[in-house]
Formats: sequence, structure tokens, C-alpha cells
Amino acid sequence: MLAVAAPATAAQGGLEVYPATAAPGDRVTVDTTACGGSDTATGDASAVGAGTFTLAPATPNASNARGRFRIPVSAQPGTYEIVAKCASGPEVTGDLIVSVTGTGASVAQLPRGHVNTGVGGALGPEPTRTSAGVAALALAAAGGTWLLHRRARGDRI
Repeated sequence: MLAVAAPATAAQGGLEVYPATAAPGDRVTVDTTACGGSDTATGDASAVGAGTFTLAPATPNASNARGRFRIPVSAQPGTYEIVAKCASGPEVTGDLIVSVTGTGASVAQLPRGHVNTGVGGALGPEPTRTSAGVAALALAAAGGTWLLHRRARGDRI
């Protein structure tokens, strides 16, 4: 039976991605101790469409490097590999799961309600005004038809 190793966490020198599951538009933070306390790294999130980003020591005396990037709103759901290459040489990876709902602060929501464009509609938010407008148009059409009918008969207006 083949044993599969668990992904390395930041404390073990791997790349920790959090939140591990996020939605398009969310900001993601990556963290690693593989680079040492004073080393920087170049992160690569191009698999998800976010491009490159920089990891730097989290605090002046920190033993970890931290970086952030935003998941593009056009990202499709799936699992993506995020890579960080330390300036001193080591390369570490971590997985990011992009989900439609995510678990981050900005959960994708579907739009609800009418669009307030000023044009209105038959079943818009103000049915009384819509009904009054339809009645005025009907009255104008009836009046115009009546006047045209009188004119066609030769009656004086």
C-alpha cells in the first residue's frame, strides 16, 4: 500500500495557505519558515491567475516569511498549487482551493431584486405609477382614434 505524505505546514518548512478554501475576489495569505528569518521569497500564484507576489519577514525578528495576493474574480473553482521560491534557494508549495462560496470574509452572493435604472417595468416596485401610465397611454390612444374617425367622416372638430 502506498503511503501519501501530508502537506508540510509553515512550521515544517512548507507553504501554509490561509484560508485554505477561498472564493474569487478573496485575499489569501501564505506563510513559510523555509526561507529563514531574514530571507525573502517570490511567490507564484499564476496557476490561479494572480501572478507573482513577494514574501517578506512577518516582523523584524520573525522566523517566517509572509505574503498576500488576491484571487481574481474570474478564477474557476478547483485546487491550485501556490509556489514560493526563497532567495536563498529552497522552493516550497501549498494548495489553495477556490470555491464558489469560499470560507473567507467575502462570500460570493447572487444579486437579488430589481435594477434601479429609472426605466421601470410592468411589475416594477411601483405598480400604481405603472398602472396610471398605462391608463394615460390608453386614454390618449382612444382620444386620437376618436379624432381621426371624426375627421374621416368629415365632421368639424
